[in-house]
Amino acid sequence: MELNDFMTMKAALENGMSPYEQFKVGHMQSKHASGTAITGVVLGSVAAALGIGAWIFAPIYANSRAKAAQDVATAQNAGTAALLNQTAGLLATERAERVAGDINLTNTVNDSVSGSQQGTLTAQQAAELSAVQSVMNQTYSDFVTGRASLNPTPVSLYSSPQPCACPASGCGCNG
Repeated sequence: MELNDFMTMKAALENGMSPYEQFKVGHMQSKHASGTAITGVVLGSVAAALGIGAWIFAPIYANSRAKAAQDVATAQNAGTAALLNQTAGLLATERAERVAGDINLTNTVNDSVSGSQQGTLTAQQAAELSAVQSVMNQTYSDFVTGRASLNPTPVSLYSSPQPCACPASGCGCNG
């Protein structure tokens, strides 16, 4: 033993502690947890709690996201169906208007051709229509009877040439 050892023992004896007791107290004091160790234990516990919470609540979160996506898809499908129904309605309305317009046009053409609108004509229009109708009837009759193929100016029939009998007949063509 050295002098330092004796001094330490003397101080220990004065304090009422043996060298073993001093060693044990020093060892125990060095074993106390520091603030860093306590912080590490706390952060590790929080991380473990968060991991367990995520493991428990992840399916609930995933289901809520899937439900939200399904709701969005349902809304989009409903919007598309409404747009298609509106377009089909507009096409049906347009077709009905076109058919009605064709019927009106057909009736107007038929009425004009058949003359069923005569009741609404003025006196002058009725006279003009009567004159046109008279000409059409006469032309039709001429074509049916063959008269339309006749020349309007009568023509003499031509026969073969004959010698002039002027000097003998006294017509005066040579003289």
